[in-house]
Order: sequence, then C-alpha cells, then structure tokens
Amino acid sequence: MSTTYKTFLDDDVVSTKTLLHENIPITGSIVSSSVYLTSSIKSFTHGMFQSVYDYPYLSSSANQLFDMSVGQAVGSPGSSSLSIDTFAKKKINIYNQMAQVLVGYDTTGSILKFDRDGNSATTTDNYYSMYFLNFSRLLVKDEIKKGTFDMRIGAASSSATPFTSVVRVYDASGSSNYLVNSPAGEYGILYAENYTGTPLASGQTNKRVGFVFYQAGVVALSTGLFTNSGTTSILTSMSGNQQGQLAQGINMSANNSLTYDVQKMFQSGTIEQTNAGLRSRIQNITFNNTTELNSAIHFCRVSHNDFNYSSNPTYLSSSKLVVKDKSTDSPVSYFTTVGLYSPDNELLAVAKLSEPLKKDPTQEMILRVRLDY
Repeated sequence: MSTTYKTFLDDDVVSTKTLLHENIPITGSIVSSSVYLTSSIKSFTHGMFQSVYDYPYLSSSANQLFDMSVGQAVGSPGSSSLSIDTFAKKKINIYNQMAQVLVGYDTTGSILKFDRDGNSATTTDNYYSMYFLNFSRLLVKDEIKKGTFDMRIGAASSSATPFTSVVRVYDASGSSNYLVNSPAGEYGILYAENYTGTPLASGQTNKRVGFVFYQAGVVALSTGLFTNSGTTSILTSMSGNQQGQLAQGINMSANNSLTYDVQKMFQSGTIEQTNAGLRSRIQNITFNNTTELNSAIHFCRVSHNDFNYSSNPTYLSSSKLVVKDKSTDSPVSYFTTVGLYSPDNELLAVAKLSEPLKKDPTQEMILRVRLDY
C-alpha cells in the first residue's frame, strides 16, 4: 500500500487516439455455396430478412457475418400491387425502416428516399428498390474504413457459371469524397466497373449503384445494377428472364413465357428468394474495419529526492537498509510498479515494469504510463 503520492499537473496527462484496421474477407462459398446454403443461412418465420453465418448457424462456434434483406419504396413498380405480392408490405416497411435510420426525414416529417448522389433535395434520381446488407459489429468494429469496400458480383448469363463475367462494386474515392448528411454518420457512394469480361453496358462504367454507410456498417445496393431497361440499364450479358432469375432466386425455366426483370421481383418473389438470387452471384466481399483506440498517457515525473526509500517491510532488516552495504551509502530503492490513484487515494490502475529500475538521490526519472480504453 502506497504511503507517498505525487499529484499530476495539467501538462503531465495527454490524450491520444489511434485507429487500428483489420482486413475482413467474406468469400462467396460461405454466402452462396450449396454446401453452406442450408446450414449457414438462417431464415426466420417472419420472412423479412436472413442472417448469414461463417459456419453452420446451429454450431456454437458460428459467427454472424451480416443480415440481408430487400426494400421497396412506395411509388416504385409493383409497390401498390399488394393483392399480387403478399410480401409487398414487408418490403415497403423494410425500405422505410432503413431510410429513416440512414437517410432521415424532410422538414415535413416525411421519410426521405435513398438518392443516387446523396442530395435529397432532388427527387428525380431516387432509388426505389434496394438490397440491404447489414454487417455485424463483430466485423465492422467501430466503422468500415473509407475507400476499402470491395464487392465482386457474378454477371455472366449462365447461372451455373456466373463468375465468368464479374462486376466490381466499390466506394471509389470514399476516403476523401464521402458524404456526411446522414443521421447514421458518414457514407460513400458505390460505383460499378468491369472486373472480369465486359458485363457493363457501354458508357455504364463507374455507374452509381448504391451506398456504404461506414459507421452503421450497412451496404445499400440498388437493384438498378441488374435491370435491363431504361436509363438505369447496366448489365448487357443477361436477358430479362436471366435477370429475373437473379433477382428472384427462382428457376428460370418456369418463367420462359414471361419477360422478367428485377423490378418484377417485388410482384412475384419473396424476400428470401430475392436474397438467394443475389447470394448466388456474390463472389467475395472485402473491406477493412476500424477500431478506435483512445489512450491517456501519464508522464510520472520522479525528481531526485522522490521515492528513494521504500515502505516495504522487507526493505529493512535489523533496522538496517538491506540494499546498502555501508551506513554512509546513499539511500536507494527499486521501482517495479506504478500505481495511478484517484483524488481520494484509491488505486485505479497498475502498470508493471519489465524489470526493476534503480533509484537514488542522484537520479531523476520520467515514467510513461499509457491507459487504453
């Protein structure tokens, strides 16, 4: 128990912040492989989203990677066809839920829609239908590092070999051109480019296809990436039926008589079917997470006349200092531990030295103690 204390001055304590990063790879075999399809993908009776695990989810060693769902805004194709699609209400609710958390409200109290350029003042470039990937805290930590998100999506016409043609979706220049007008924090715009082959339509390279919300750990991917009609067209290698299969996760042969596109998934496909369509095309997902480590550095200054004597009972033997050879020698002590105390002299933290430090009246020391939290 200490009997002598020194008080820190204002200049003796400095606060710092360190950002630690870790690379997170998620392979497509976990997300879409038939080996894991029924064991690492957890579905729920409510049918509103699915959870993806890195191992069969019934195992005690399984870790949740992300939740996956789709949402649709009122006013988009099929959103009013509630008699056709029993899941339409759920898709609308999911879109509204994600929008109010990630985009916010306007001055009238109405929920804003996801906007291609992040400028909610414009209403002609809204995203009306989106995939949502909500990554777990285990992976994201404090946030996704800006400029590191990379997702590879198979875009080949054959569902058996979808990765002969691959689109890269990433947050280009996200480290410097991120946006801050979201109630959930900072976010970056996702762009699409050819990675393998040329699946993107002419002039569609660097097409905006969604957002990554860094602190929230959420990716919102527009279904416009897969459409084949109008100005939102990106992919050219898949026909309407094949894109419908991708969007809905259903057998294409059952729809040969129909012209399917991604928008029609909200009229005929469940949320789980829609998730399966995208999962089967995910080749891999990578990003760096960020852990914010805050530190308080305490400079413990020991002057020449401080702590030259010890209150440890073993310091004396027969009323003599055991560390002195002669009575005329200067007092000496050895530091092994530094204790940080509250104003009431209650021990709060202990720092151990790697080896004892010798202290006598001819020496002054500065011990640097760092507290991480």
